[in-house]
Amino acid sequence: MNARTQITMEPELQRRAQAKAAELGISFAEYIRRLVAGDLGEPTTKPDIASLFNLIDEGPPTNIARDKDAMLAEAVWKEHLRKIGRPQRRRAKSRR
Repeated sequence: MNARTQITMEPELQRRAQAKAAELGISFAEYIRRLVAGDLGEPTTKPDIASLFNLIDEGPPTNIARDKDAMLAEAVWKEHLRKIGRPQRRRAKSRR
């Protein structure tokens, strides 16, 4: 069954919900579907792993299989610096 239901809510609540959906990069309808599914205890769908590949076509090629530990360490360090409000310094690449 593919019936459309009209949902009415306070304008401010709808504005905030639409902003949250935009922040998540999904439509308002998808945001509402996820909320309802979560409230009803429905299993959530996992994102398609293919969406993680071929996102960037700039910069040097990477070898994630070989460099994953270093890449994760760098990302965690940058997040730590961001949280404590310190500027990030460029680190020299290690040579293998």
